[in-house]
Amino acid sequence: MAAIPLPTLHYTENLSPISFFSRATNKRSIKISGGFQFKRLRKSKRFVCRAASSVVIRDLDADDFRHPLDRQNTLLLRAIPGLNEIGKALLGTVAEQVMLLENIGTSVLVSENQLPELHQLMLEASGILNIEPPDLYVRQSPVPNAYTLAISGKKPFVVIHTSLVELLNRKELQAVLAHELGHLKCDHGVWLTFANILTLGAYTLPGLGNLIAQRLEEQLFRWLRAAELTCDRAALLVARDPKVIISVLMKLAGGSPSLADQLNVDAFLEQARSYEKASSSPVGWYIRNAQTRQLSHPLPVLRAREIDEWSRSQEYKLLLQRLKWVNSVV
Repeated sequence: MAAIPLPTLHYTENLSPISFFSRATNKRSIKISGGFQFKRLRKSKRFVCRAASSVVIRDLDADDFRHPLDRQNTLLLRAIPGLNEIGKALLGTVAEQVMLLENIGTSVLVSENQLPELHQLMLEASGILNIEPPDLYVRQSPVPNAYTLAISGKKPFVVIHTSLVELLNRKELQAVLAHELGHLKCDHGVWLTFANILTLGAYTLPGLGNLIAQRLEEQLFRWLRAAELTCDRAALLVARDPKVIISVLMKLAGGSPSLADQLNVDAFLEQARSYEKASSSPVGWYIRNAQTRQLSHPLPVLRAREIDEWSRSQEYKLLLQRLKWVNSVV
């Protein structure tokens, strides 16, 4: 959703979520909690999560839901000679350790005994996407954000900011976790890392560095935007309700905890359709292109329209047919 805060490396909050080394299991089926209930404990205001049912998903592969633009732009990146080698050179062991310690040293690790509701949401989302659950951390920040990080040889982890927890409800939070898991599932981590490191690092090189960065920047951002569309699809596979994903996008675009009960998903989706119509003219197309060219994420209204359309597709419906619900004890 946004960048990993790395003050010592002079990274900015405008970068896209990064993961450095993805891990995914090849298990043919995983049982996970698919539905849940929140029950109030006696003499307590604390809510706990109880599994009400579980769902089994078989053989889910990243290419089953990968966006065509993601696939296309990934091939273009792979065709760039020496990109992997340059990225590895820019990302050394010291940089990895700085990123790791900066994040886990200032956050709270979620577990069965620490923020158990969030822990359960992560387990459910990981099971549906057929991926090994990463660690989950909650970090204090006024900027609603979530990102994924994995260091070579270490377990990947997801970080969510406290302001995001306050802004979203539980279903929406799980959709955000699923979005971040989508980066791991689709092996986006390596490319996101190399794209950001190469772009930032190239600017520090005189002459040739500026030329490299300028030529790659537009292509890299084009790929980053496509990767986000894929991860929105991962979120929909977990939420199984397009309004949940669209609500997240709407709140990130202009929501706050105090306004949450007044926001209207249908109105935001109509706004997305209006934007699409307004930008279909030659002048509108030019303005839209100028708006998005330097962005790491597509505009929220465009993401809302994309996920709404995919939720109606035969491709998505066929994936839903591979879900199998089984009863479990509450």
